[in-house]
Amino acid sequence: MSLTILFMPESAYGPTNNCIGIGDILLKRGHRVVFAAEASWKGKLEALGFEEDLVDLAPPSEEEQDAGQFWKDFIRDTAPEYRKSTSVQLETVTRPIWDALIDGVKYCEPQLKAIIERVRPDVIVEDNVITFPALLTAGKPFVRIVSCNPLEVRGADIAPVFSGLPADDRSGWDAFRAEYDRTHREVWSAFNEWSVAQGASPLPDLDFIHEGDLNLYVFPEIVDYTDARPLGDSWHRLDSSVRETDGGFELPASLAGRDGALVYFSLGSLGSADVELMQRVIDVLGATPYRFIVSMGPLHEEIKLADNMWGAEFVPQTKIIPMVDLVITHGGNNTTTEALHFGKPMILLPLFWDQYDNAQRIHELGYGVRLATYTFTDSELTGALERLIGDAGLRERLAAAGEEIRRRDGLRKAADLIERAGA
Repeated sequence: MSLTILFMPESAYGPTNNCIGIGDILLKRGHRVVFAAEASWKGKLEALGFEEDLVDLAPPSEEEQDAGQFWKDFIRDTAPEYRKSTSVQLETVTRPIWDALIDGVKYCEPQLKAIIERVRPDVIVEDNVITFPALLTAGKPFVRIVSCNPLEVRGADIAPVFSGLPADDRSGWDAFRAEYDRTHREVWSAFNEWSVAQGASPLPDLDFIHEGDLNLYVFPEIVDYTDARPLGDSWHRLDSSVRETDGGFELPASLAGRDGALVYFSLGSLGSADVELMQRVIDVLGATPYRFIVSMGPLHEEIKLADNMWGAEFVPQTKIIPMVDLVITHGGNNTTTEALHFGKPMILLPLFWDQYDNAQRIHELGYGVRLATYTFTDSELTGALERLIGDAGLRERLAAAGEEIRRRDGLRKAADLIERAGA
């Protein structure tokens, strides 16, 4: 039976690419797939075969915007705060992100109701961190996807989300939770009251999103937290969700003709907007004997690559990671899980949100090295490169783990579960 499936991803590349990957499988199975994405994605989803019925999260700009431009601008404007601790960031980064998200939810609520009336979906899928009441009150099966670190689903025996605190040292947990309560209680209470007024049920305490009828989260079992925080029957892990829509990639001749391990460097579509940080890392890497592929991001014209590098504004990440020996990343959930999907060790330079949690998890389990993003020394970065590239045992373990992750085929598992929810 053909279903109509409405996807609403957060207006950032990570969640949108995750939904593209799952939606592509559903589309190929004969279902109608509609994206209620943010308006700056206009034309990009239609080109992949999906229907677009887009929303504005704020009054439309008179100028055409790049996909996800709002968040790129936000990250650029708040970049100085990333040099501060995760506890301080709760007030200067995390709370303002929630404020911006809430403004978007309230602005597009009438639009979403109209979209649901037009599209008449059989199942609604949201990949975001915040509730949109219109999606919950439509009377259709609601699927929540968590494509951030799953500490988002709280528990007493796991570190607090956004903290980057270690799993085996609880000394800082209570203080961080108390600071989260202090900085977020008021905004959460007001949003919960508004959400209930729209017809949604009350939110869980200090959570900004409800559970779904079906809940999917993207995180490999080898780094998961379910031993310390078991999840209910409605929760299903996708060990990975790697889209199959990226174009092909051939190693440029400038790198193919050189010796040395091959490394992929990306701070994501948002982190790469910090040109000063990008250039600092590039300058250190340029003095090493390795070869680098660099995802340069929206300000690529301001970044100068070294002779042992090739880069572009956008690169087909899922085609590049299988080719490399190591990944240097900001710790975004997509890049982190894709690196594990292909069995690659990581160096992690987290900036904000759940990137600290991913970086800490990979570090504490020995699958990579977390560095202080703005204060690492040259020798710390080059030493981590040498150590991880030279660790044959680690590379073998990760290669085997990657084979198992790929065998579990998270994309098709997600499609199966969504089909079942809408049947």
